[in-house]
Amino acid sequence: MVPVVATAIHAGHDLRPMVASWTALDDATQLREEDPFTDRLTSVGGSTAVAHRSRFEVDLNRSRDEAVYQTPDDAWGLELWRDSLPAEEIERSRGLYDDFYVEFAHRLDTLADRGPFLVLDLHSYNHRRDGADEPPAPEETNPEVNVGTGALDRARWSRVVDRFLETLADQKVLGRRLDVRENVRFRGGELCRWVDQRYEGKGCALAIEFKKVFMDEWTGEPDERHLEQLRGALAAVVPALIEDLRCPAPT
Repeated sequence: MVPVVATAIHAGHDLRPMVASWTALDDATQLREEDPFTDRLTSVGGSTAVAHRSRFEVDLNRSRDEAVYQTPDDAWGLELWRDSLPAEEIERSRGLYDDFYVEFAHRLDTLADRGPFLVLDLHSYNHRRDGADEPPAPEETNPEVNVGTGALDRARWSRVVDRFLETLADQKVLGRRLDVRENVRFRGGELCRWVDQRYEGKGCALAIEFKKVFMDEWTGEPDERHLEQLRGALAAVVPALIEDLRCPAPT
């Protein structure tokens, strides 16, 4: 069993009918704040965990109490609901959150019984928030790949993290090396924190955010060639990481 799980917990776009009837978001706005196509990158792992429900129904990367967005402050200032979401619908969404983590724990428990394992928590982020025809966000503060390590024991997993950063940065996509940096835009969310706490010393979870240069974030259309090359770059890194998982951190 390959000790690598790749997740795409924000790839989903589905809303159950009751939630869909309450949402004030149009389809394009909802899609823009999700992580479309990240599910297609998960094939690099030995196993996958992909969410098909939208983060606007339940966000698996936030704490349980904050997993259901209720006010604009919860979600980029967006007007989310036509009226206050009923309490029973909030609890139903939180039930989905519970179900996910029960199932995910069952899967990772099996891996942990065999030894150290790696979770690649795959996401994407917007860099053209000002509009489709406006300049993108500056590259200085918006790397092509942001690797969030704020939720793990950096010293314990330094060999794995450093190898990931160095090896991915050495990969070429569309003829040039990837711009890969650590903790510039994001440091990792609830899923990575949960892995670190539940599987201390056994589970290494990296939050990997791809800037949406592989797609048009305003139309939702992917660049298939770019996306496939990103998948290939990520896949090329995994074998070395598996070797490093069982090696102690250097002193």
